[in-house]
Amino acid sequence: MKDPSAPAVTKALLQWYKKHARKLPWRQDPAPYHVWLSEIMLQQTRIETVKAYYARFLDALPDIAHLADAPEDTLLKLWEGLGYYSRVRNMKKAAQIVMRDYDGTLPHTVEELRALPGIGPYTAGAIAAIAFSGRASFVDGNVLRVMARLRADTRDISSEAVKRAVQHELEEDFLPERDRDCGTFFQALMELGETVCVPAGAPLCTRCPVASFCAAYRLGDTLSYPVKRAKKPRRIEKRTVLLLSDRTHVALRKRPRKGLLAGLYEFPSVPGHLTQRELRRLLREEEADALRILALPDAKHLFTHVEWHMKGYLVYVEHLPEKALLSGNARMSPLFFADRTDLDTVYAIPSAFRTYTEAARHATG
Repeated sequence: MKDPSAPAVTKALLQWYKKHARKLPWRQDPAPYHVWLSEIMLQQTRIETVKAYYARFLDALPDIAHLADAPEDTLLKLWEGLGYYSRVRNMKKAAQIVMRDYDGTLPHTVEELRALPGIGPYTAGAIAAIAFSGRASFVDGNVLRVMARLRADTRDISSEAVKRAVQHELEEDFLPERDRDCGTFFQALMELGETVCVPAGAPLCTRCPVASFCAAYRLGDTLSYPVKRAKKPRRIEKRTVLLLSDRTHVALRKRPRKGLLAGLYEFPSVPGHLTQRELRRLLREEEADALRILALPDAKHLFTHVEWHMKGYLVYVEHLPEKALLSGNARMSPLFFADRTDLDTVYAIPSAFRTYTEAARHATG
């Protein structure tokens, strides 16, 4: 059954967005490549954080041709700190296909876009609707939250089946009459979710252009929506991170090609939280006598399913041991000394190690 208020909701949102949309760089120039890049970057990352990454990425790789040819280390360095590095690797794979099969121009249909690596239903719909003014739809957390409150919907929005159902209902009832307005409509929904119908704390209902249509608002119970299944608790892993330094260099290794933080650079670490005495014993066993050991601040980093609790040490050594694996894992690459000045420009080090990367920059003894 069609929602009788849907046309009025759509009209109110389009009018509101015209007046209140924030000026964002990818909105100023919604070329297909720009929309694609911004949507991938914005997944699980705040807009204010993405702005600088977006500008730096486009400055280095201004078009799909440059992306397709980019060396992997350059690509990962540009993405450093955004996390989920498989996303940018998939972008390069997709760019190479676009160069080969589409003369360097992104295809405009959802079906063709979804066939490219790393482009799922949300991103395909966003590119088709925003960049190509197509009649396409897409839903993210903001859209799901707005629609759940608007209709006092008790379905679990973490369910993929519910996400597909909401997208279908939007297509059936809420899409604007003109195809070229579809991208604007969904951007309006997302903008409302980010700035008014917010995820943390009470929504700003007095500023909402569709409050008069909102079932949760009428019930006085907006915070009960959306319904979302609780996540399983993360597994906690304790690690001791070592900055092995000869005062001008610091030891790094490259992580394996598969798995967590695949292909990125890291400081060596060992399982558990070692005392200084335990660390000295380990280093002697690895034939790396420490000249001096300094304790560094503890750090914590959250991944989707695991939580790292890290203890750190700055260890001054004269040389690296030839056999230094420090993990007992033969899959790990050997350590090498990197110039500290290259940490900012050459090596992509995950944000998980941010505390220790900062310490390494100043490890002069």
